[in-house]
Amino acid sequence: MPNLGPNQSLIDVPGSKKALTTPALILDLDAFEANLANHTRLCGEAGIRLRPHSKTHKCSEIARRQLAAGALGVCCATLHEANIMIDAGITGVLITSPVVGAAKINRLIQLNKNTEKLKLVADNPTNVSDLSNTATRENTTLDVLVDIDVGMARTGIHAVSEIIAQARLISDSPGLTYAGIQAYSGRVQHIEDYLEREKEYGEQLDYLETIVKALADARLKPGIISGGGTGTHAIDCIRKIFTEHQTGSYIFMDVEYNAVELVKDASSPFATSLYMQCTVISNNAGGFVTIDGGYKCFATDGPKPEVATESLPGSSYDRFGDEHGKIILGEQCQKPIIGTPVTLITPHCDPTVNLHNYLHCVRGDKLVDIWPIDARGVL
Repeated sequence: MPNLGPNQSLIDVPGSKKALTTPALILDLDAFEANLANHTRLCGEAGIRLRPHSKTHKCSEIARRQLAAGALGVCCATLHEANIMIDAGITGVLITSPVVGAAKINRLIQLNKNTEKLKLVADNPTNVSDLSNTATRENTTLDVLVDIDVGMARTGIHAVSEIIAQARLISDSPGLTYAGIQAYSGRVQHIEDYLEREKEYGEQLDYLETIVKALADARLKPGIISGGGTGTHAIDCIRKIFTEHQTGSYIFMDVEYNAVELVKDASSPFATSLYMQCTVISNNAGGFVTIDGGYKCFATDGPKPEVATESLPGSSYDRFGDEHGKIILGEQCQKPIIGTPVTLITPHCDPTVNLHNYLHCVRGDKLVDIWPIDARGVL
């Protein structure tokens, strides 16, 4: 059997969740599976295909389950993620960031030879030329989407005339196939108020419709229009511009997304399934206890984790160092003894997952499986 870490011997042991060696990243399978089903249903009702983003989970087992739930493939943010997914037998990979430089392009070409339906984006004529030259030399063909900037300005092309020129260049370049366009706006995903998000994002989608029409008029109608995210999922299902959706965090949810009004005047279709379990390692101070989860355990680019343990109502988390966290006890809480497990909602799921090697899958109070986070890292 593969090495699944220090908790492997606890799989299928009754009550094993509380006995986990910590810090342990926990996946509530019942909530996870409900999120998968709801996502599939909502996209299906809107006529949008699913290509969920694996940068959220970096786990080939989750990618397999997303495909089994109806996805036509997965998105990957990096060449490394794509490499791991393809090696694991995942097909239909779309790399959503430009792949630049001879070493990476050579590696990309080899991946393209070893899988089906690999796609990538490009936003620069020089990059298109490099991709074309390498693909032609290696006697293969790459599917390329034009990366469009609808307002974030991180990657992509904004001007309509330049978008058309890029699409035509890809279409005319040997070794490349013009597959469509990508338009992702990360900035709007976490606008908490639905109406405010709808207004700002709606202007971006209006511009995207202008781009799609201009491409069609230039006889470059995109076969794929890929984009969207968890925060804009409901709006995208209403507007129906995208042919496929890149939702990522919907499978897990976190403190950031739980604060977002995902659906107008309705509860979220996605439940929290990802948690961090830590352990009380000191309780000598007054008013708080120390746990074994600090800066190296949680992403620190957003809000703090939230305490989810029912026996600690009103308690909150504070950062307490590299290896340690502080649980400030609520007024009605009895101080927990050392060794007590504490469960927390992750602050920002994507970079938190990238800090850990395993997802500990639970049903109720039992550990039932462990899935390696096999695509973590950057190389």
